[in-house]
Amino acid sequence: MTEIPKNHPRYESLMAREQITAGVETGITSRQGLIAQGRGEAFDYLIGEKTIESADYAEAVAVCLLLLAEKPVISVNGNAAALAPAELVVLAQLTGAKLEVNLFHRTEERVKKIIDVLKENGADAVLGENAEKLLPLDHERAKVEREGIYEADVVFVSLEDGDRCKALTDMKKLVIAVDLNPLSRTAQTAHVTIVDNLKRALPNMIDMISEFRNMEEEDLWEIVNAYDNNVVLIDAVETIKENLTAKQNEVLGIEDGPDQNNDRSKREPRKQSRIQRNPEIARKVMMRGGDLMME
Repeated sequence: MTEIPKNHPRYESLMAREQITAGVETGITSRQGLIAQGRGEAFDYLIGEKTIESADYAEAVAVCLLLLAEKPVISVNGNAAALAPAELVVLAQLTGAKLEVNLFHRTEERVKKIIDVLKENGADAVLGENAEKLLPLDHERAKVEREGIYEADVVFVSLEDGDRCKALTDMKKLVIAVDLNPLSRTAQTAHVTIVDNLKRALPNMIDMISEFRNMEEEDLWEIVNAYDNNVVLIDAVETIKENLTAKQNEVLGIEDGPDQNNDRSKREPRKQSRIQRNPEIARKVMMRGGDLMME
């Protein structure tokens, strides 16, 4: 792995590339995973390489769903295992979710290697080796374990392909997806779409759990039921539009007006006032999204 100085302005992005490349070299990640990583990185750049408020809101709702679920499962593919194996394991342990390896470019050797990586990072048990073709799909993603994804009521998927996401929702499962592209099939199909980098989303969710786990179920359901995924997707697209316009104005030497600057400053992520501490974030996101939907 190339040594990258921590003061490099692209440090986080370059480290993620190194992790994915190392994953390919060790047989965890497919070569196609390199392309998927590049596509995600492009969208991360467009949203500003930070957790926007609507993503923070979606992450909070996702935590609530995982805690409420009777049979939650975290689905793991090669890219996720290369980028954040320890965080996936911690999220599973804190929410009581099972871990299951599910791959599009599946080989039994890759499945075994990913399971080993997760166990090296603290997982006690990982499903995936005894998968059967139980999902209505014509490719290897159809192979899941009966006591895992097949019987799950809530499935957390990261860096997903859209047809499996649709298959899961058609089976009446609640799907949480981490996808930096708000226009993708997965983002449009999932019940809760987190438009954020996996390496930011997982630590953020883990940090939220301690505050949510002591809440009453009815309070958690109140947060979940108030959620509108379309609003979150619209907000992510609007963020991209605003960032592109700001960059265009910068190139052209056009100064933003006070209203534009003020609007963007309102939408900076507030690390100390997440939804569970301040419902105002949820209200702002929903109001903004509602206004955009009516335009």
